[in-house]
Formats: sequence, structure tokens, C-alpha cells
Amino acid sequence: MSVFLDSELTEAERGDDARFRVIPVPLERTVSYGSGTAGGPEAIIAASNELERICAGQEPCGAGIVTEAPLECQGSLPEVMERLAQRTEAAVHAGQIPVTLGGEHSLTYGAVIGVMRALDRPVGIVQIDAHADLRIAYEGEPHSHASVMHLLSEKGVRLAQFGVRALCRQEEESRARNGVFFRDAEELVTERIHRITLPDDFPDLVYVSFDVDGLDPSQMPATGTPVPGGLDYYQSLHLAESALQGRTCVGFDVVELAPDGNAAWDFTAAQIVYRLMAACV
Repeated sequence: MSVFLDSELTEAERGDDARFRVIPVPLERTVSYGSGTAGGPEAIIAASNELERICAGQEPCGAGIVTEAPLECQGSLPEVMERLAQRTEAAVHAGQIPVTLGGEHSLTYGAVIGVMRALDRPVGIVQIDAHADLRIAYEGEPHSHASVMHLLSEKGVRLAQFGVRALCRQEEESRARNGVFFRDAEELVTERIHRITLPDDFPDLVYVSFDVDGLDPSQMPATGTPVPGGLDYYQSLHLAESALQGRTCVGFDVVELAPDGNAAWDFTAAQIVYRLMAACV
């Protein structure tokens, strides 16, 4: 079985008491432009072996990292979501932070539902993304990657979105109806904003969903729906890290990598995973 950061982990850091539980989810069912997300988790894990232990002054692997076998993605999407929810729920019950590697963005629904079931407390989502993902049953599929945040917001989950630059009227209306906090890409990029403060009433428990298309295509072209005018690498991470200040990260995912043969993009996604781990230590 492939293991995240296998080349660096000591035996003690692979134990059952590891702080992070990596869950590969090679899901590719509702992609609507480019394809390839099924290969994302494997590519991220392979690239992780080239990472260094120290990241942003922290050594996240010292807290321990375990990697599960890839999730079975056959069957109906509700069935896939429930299988994933059971895994993230189990991770939280074990005192671990679930780290879900995608795979398409629709998987965030299952990952978050499992975390919420385990905690039985309000959880807010910090989303880095080029898209709001607030469409209703996009192309007839309620569990579409373009509808995942609609499903969660309709369950009362608070959203904070950063980097969006492709939006439809339906999504604008959903933002207003559900009280979504957002700072879109044009404002963030042109004003060089790296840090934000979430509203005081945003939940203390935060799940981070990082869609790699939130990055500008010049820094991440290996994704199915690239949009110009995106965030840069450090800006996206600074935004996520500042959102976590004073709050607790209870899980995160990195999704929508579609490997294209250039290892640089796989490594970028792996580094994002490790940097987010550092924000949780």
C-alpha cells in the first residue's frame, strides 16, 4: 500500500496514535470538463516521498501519519459518500485529523458529514476554490462536484469561500440565502490580500477544503477546470492558515488534482497537504 511521506516516517510515527489519518479517494464520476482526478491521490502520495520533514517551521510528521487503503468508489454516489463518512467519523473518534485526498470535489460531502457525526457540534468549512460549487443538482446529479457546497450549506453548514472567480446567478443567490462569507479572487489577487479574519459567529471547529484549481493555472494547470486569475501558492496557504487562527482544524481535503505527467504539479499538491498538516500541529 502506498503511504504518504513513506520515505521520511519512522516506525513510531506510523503508529495507531498518529495525529493524521490520510484517506485516498480516487473518485472521478461527475467531472464536467477535463478528466483525471482518479489518479490524484496516488500521484500526491508518490510525490510526498520527495518532501522534507520540516514545513513552515513545523515538523508535522513528528505527530504521526497513517495512510489507509484507497476508498472503494464503485456503486452509487450516496453509497460512496457514506463509506467515506464512516472513515472520517472513525478517524475523529480515534482522536485523529482525517486528511482526504481526491479525487473530485464531490467527496467533501461525505468527508464533512462523517466529521460532523463524530463531533456532534457545528463545523464551518473554509474553502479554497475557483468555483463556489453551489449549483443545485448540476447536470441532474445532486452529488456533483459543482453542487457539493450546496448540499452542505442546505444542511446548515457555514461556508467561507476564498478565490472564487467563476460564478453563476444561482450560486450568488445561494450565497445570500445561506450567509456565505467570501472574498473572491479578483479582490484577493489585485489587492494582494494574504490574511483574513472569519466572522465572530463562524464555528470554532473548521474543516478546510482545498480545491487545487483555486490556484492560478500558471501554478497549477493539472486540474480539470482551470480558471485564470487565481491565487498564488503562498497566498492560498496564508488565507487558510489565517482562517484557522483561534480555531481548531478538525479535518481537511485536497481535491481535483488531475495528473498530467508533470511531477511539479503532483509535488505542489503534496506540499499543500503537508503545509495544511503543519497548520494543525
